[in-house]
Amino acid sequence: MAVHGNLTGLKATHKKALERLNRRRVPAQSIVSPELAGTMALLSRETGRQIGLFIDRQGQVTDVAMGDADRILLPDFGRVRAGERRFRGLRLIHTHLHSEPLSRDDLTDLTRLRLDMVVAIGVSPGGTPGAVYMAHLLPPSEKGELHRLAGPLNLGMLPKDFLEVMTSLEEEFRRHSVARTVSMPEGRAVIIHVTRDRRKLREAELALDELSELARTAGVEVADRVIQIRKKPDPLYVVGRGKLEDITVRAMQQDAELLIMDCNLGANQSRAISEITDLKVIDRTQLILDIFAQRAHSLDGKLKVELAQLKYLLPRLGARDDSLSRLTGGIGGRGPGETKLEIGRRRARDRVTRIKKKLDKLAMARVQRRARRQRNEVPVVSIVGYTNAGKSTLLNVLTHSDVLVEDRLFATLDTSSRRLRFPREREIIITDTVGFIRDLPKDLMDAFKATLEELDDASLLLHVVDVSDVNHADQIKWVEQILLDLGLGDTPRLIVLNKADLLDDREGIPEANNLDGVLISAIDKNTLKPLLARIEQHLWRT
Repeated sequence: MAVHGNLTGLKATHKKALERLNRRRVPAQSIVSPELAGTMALLSRETGRQIGLFIDRQGQVTDVAMGDADRILLPDFGRVRAGERRFRGLRLIHTHLHSEPLSRDDLTDLTRLRLDMVVAIGVSPGGTPGAVYMAHLLPPSEKGELHRLAGPLNLGMLPKDFLEVMTSLEEEFRRHSVARTVSMPEGRAVIIHVTRDRRKLREAELALDELSELARTAGVEVADRVIQIRKKPDPLYVVGRGKLEDITVRAMQQDAELLIMDCNLGANQSRAISEITDLKVIDRTQLILDIFAQRAHSLDGKLKVELAQLKYLLPRLGARDDSLSRLTGGIGGRGPGETKLEIGRRRARDRVTRIKKKLDKLAMARVQRRARRQRNEVPVVSIVGYTNAGKSTLLNVLTHSDVLVEDRLFATLDTSSRRLRFPREREIIITDTVGFIRDLPKDLMDAFKATLEELDDASLLLHVVDVSDVNHADQIKWVEQILLDLGLGDTPRLIVLNKADLLDDREGIPEANNLDGVLISAIDKNTLKPLLARIEQHLWRT
């Protein structure tokens, strides 16, 4: 069995001594035997380097690792997935040349690798075991303690029955896990937001509220939320390495396997964060793309989502990226005709070209349908607005339709058109469109622009707003900005303040008057009469 780590410059006798450590055993109930600790301390003093042993619960040494004077270089074990088992079944016993306590790196390795225990054996000037420090993980508690630390100790003060300690500890974790039920199919995640200004914590909380709702829509349960205040994001780790190590501990305690960053990550950032945390890492764009991939049903919608995914992945296909390779399948990695991440750049570009040609053909069919409507001089009213504002519910109630309605973001991806009759034999086409969201990924916006061309022919835009949302004023601004970006700044629009049933009596009336809008509840037909009157007044100037 090979010795891992830094072997450069070692004498042949020291290398052989390290190799012999691979064949050592200790009694299963002992954390480490005095004889093995003595051998490690002497060898560490002679080489001037830290030495580490991984020992399984049968007492067998499974791996030997060699470091430098200040830290140990560990082998790559891969990650124990949440839900498989709490601990790896290995303990790390290593030396500290100056008898110093456990370091931050030691505690991070304990958490990231899900080790049973980490023990540091101090080395005296004479090469004998000195002060001993130990730590193991703790289940979540109100005190917020992550580890149980002990030391300085001597070897005789270590627990006499290691297996009993681990049995008791695993039972603590089991009781905690039983009390928690994971109801979402894609598991649990920690969501993270970085803000530059402490005065904008309220905005940061609202941003995480929306990210949490996006996660729920994608089938992910939010286990924890993290806001970090930094003057500027760390160029590699976004939140900084130290904070990332803390987040790793929190994720482990909460059985979370996924980190979702409320920003867009570059390929190097994704890879670096994934390497530090050993977790699957996705950004806001990937989360939205995943939602679209789950909810696209028409050929048109599926092709657009795949096009957006390929455009997102193309810049990341230059180098093999572990953080991306984890995404094949599951949250952040699914899609129509699911793209294998090992696909070559040229094949990806060829696929993009083919998708664009197919979408162009579908776009021609839409142009022909719009032309027929124009010849028939049928007015078009398009419903737009922030995602989950109630647009599809309004369409269904107005036209007695059954377009899919869910209390989730992006329930509607494909444009739906229905006829609505007014008195005097008047008729309009009313269309429902994909919901908008702040910082909508550019590739996704570009992919859906063809669908939103329907808005070009609209005689009137109904801008539906969830007036019960505390952030609705900002949502109005974001939607208006997107409409400007689409070249629809001059198209007449009517603000429709929806979900009045969630407000106190008459609460939304002043705002409706101020915006020259209409206050409604899409689930209450009686509130829609003023809206229909305003639509009729605009279209026919009656």
